[in-house]
Formats: sequence, structure tokens, C-alpha cells
Amino acid sequence: MHVDGMEFHNVGELRPPEDGGGRLIQRVPETVRSGLNEGAQSRMRHPAGVELRFVPDDGETVELTLSIRPGGSADRGTVRVFWGPIQGYDEFEIGPEPTTVEVSMPEKLTRLTESATEDLAFDPNVCRVVLPGEHRGGYTLYHGASGERRPPTEDELPDRRYLAYGTSITEGEAPLGEHLTYVNQTARRLDADLVNLGSCGTAYCDEAIADHIAERDDWDVATLSISVNMVGTFPVETFRERAEYLVDAVAGENPGKPVACITIFRNSRDVVEGHGEAEVCERYRETLREVVAESPHDNVHLLEGPDLLPSVDGLTTDLVHPGDGAMTTMAERLAAELAPLVDR
Repeated sequence: MHVDGMEFHNVGELRPPEDGGGRLIQRVPETVRSGLNEGAQSRMRHPAGVELRFVPDDGETVELTLSIRPGGSADRGTVRVFWGPIQGYDEFEIGPEPTTVEVSMPEKLTRLTESATEDLAFDPNVCRVVLPGEHRGGYTLYHGASGERRPPTEDELPDRRYLAYGTSITEGEAPLGEHLTYVNQTARRLDADLVNLGSCGTAYCDEAIADHIAERDDWDVATLSISVNMVGTFPVETFRERAEYLVDAVAGENPGKPVACITIFRNSRDVVEGHGEAEVCERYRETLREVVAESPHDNVHLLEGPDLLPSVDGLTTDLVHPGDGAMTTMAERLAAELAPLVDR
């Protein structure tokens, strides 16, 4: 969506908060969010994968005013700036009080040769202000901007989009930066723009999110990580029903687009002695395999989570959430699986 001369990427709606100023950033429209389970309603207001994008006028400094509505275990977050695919040195901490950050294009980038930029998915003239993806932080509010700027054009952005639905692993709990999540790294390897619809602890395949993804026309390939959050929360029979609805809705409404379903990633249930739940996880994995095998849609594909995350190497100490190293492993393997599907 375009607001105030900028593209609000991965944003479905800006909402007035219940109290205070600014506009609350959420990843899906309110009509979708209100139909989700209670926990997912909250998660869709966490700005995973959200970027404020613009091209400043020559030599212009652009100011953005942002704040964080306290929530979770953190009331502060780090805003990082990229210029197209080039990582900037600018980092800004924002908190409960509105904070104004200033960005201007580094002079050296204005002298990049054409040969250096012609094959890039993002034009380096595009400023990408990456909002705090800290998993345990609060919501981000936008309070306004100043400085001459314009939204990026289609030619300045990747020509394909990758949409990802899943759990906290997709939303991005543990990596040290938003750009290090497996979905961000996968998108970069595919020269794609990411739409992140990860939902920490609450990826229950609600009908509202299934219908929303199915009705969107702004993605070219999707992954559906279905879903360790449902293990022990729903019986296998309910898991099957919800997974079937999600897969059928998304693939059925988008017959020309690959839809890759990912079984539950390797986690503590699989690798800790005495845990006693490895068989439980495997039952859910087998159920998703059956859902994919029985799907009437040719664009549905199955990817095995344990193949994408083959060992505990790079996990965090909860043995569930991938750290930076495991996220990179997952991205390398996932991009290799998706590339033949999107390049057909």
C-alpha cells in the first residue's frame, strides 16, 4: 500500500490505536485480522517483514517518526536501513515515545556503475526502512514523514513475490536481524520480494487467513509451513480438516502458482531423549503428506521440514527455533527446492 509518498510493504492496513497518536501498522486488513484466532490477531500487528520504502530526491534527507507500543517482553526495537539489496550502517532504536529517524542516500551509492546494478532485483536507489522484527517486542506505530520522496516503481523492485505462512519460525523469532530469517534469505536467493504472514504460536490454518492468501493476487509462489503450533492443540483429525481447507483454498484459487506445503521442522520432540513425542510429530507430518497426495491441484507440492532443517546445528537452545546458522541452512535448501518451480 502507498501512503505519504512511500510504499508500506507487507502492510494490510494502518489503524488508529485505541489510545495515543500515530497509526498502528498491521500485516493484514482488519476484516481479515478480526476473523483469526485471538493470538493470531495480536501477531498480525507485529511488523515481521514490514518495510517503509521510498526513493528520496537527489541529496534529500527523509525523516520518519515511529514508536513502539509496549508489548511482550520488550518495549524497544531496532530499525535497520537497506538501499535496495545493500545493507546500510544506519540503525536506530525506537521505543514508546515517538522517535524521528533521518536517512539519506550514502554518496558512494550515487556513483555505482550500471554494470554493478543491472542484475540486481532491487534498485539501490530504493531506501528500505526495515521495522523492528524483534519477536517479543510490541507493535510499531507510524507518526508521519517529511522530506521529498516518492514510492518505488515496479521496475525498481523484484519482479516476483514469495508469500510465506507459518509459525514463529517463519515470523522470525530467534535470528539477530529481520534480514536473517529463512524466508528473507530464501526470497533473496530467488530474487523475490517477501510477503511474511508468519504467526508465532498461532498458525492454526484459520479459514480467514486461508481465504485471505487465496484471494491475494500479489504473489507468485507460496510456502505453507503447517504447523508445529497445532501439535497437541488440535487432534490430528482437526489438523487434517484445517490443512485441507488451507491448501485447497490457496492452490485452487491460484492454479498457475506453485504452493509448497512444508511438514513440521525438526524440533526437540524429535531429538531429546525421554521427550516421548517424536511419534506425535510424525503423525502430523504423515497427515500433511496425505493431504498433499490427495489434493486435486497440480500446483501443490510437498517439502519435508526435516530435510530443510537436517540437524540441530544452528538451532537455539530450546531446540525448536532456528538461530542465524540454521536459518541460512534452511534458506539454502528451500531456495533450491523452489527455484525449479518458479523458473518453469
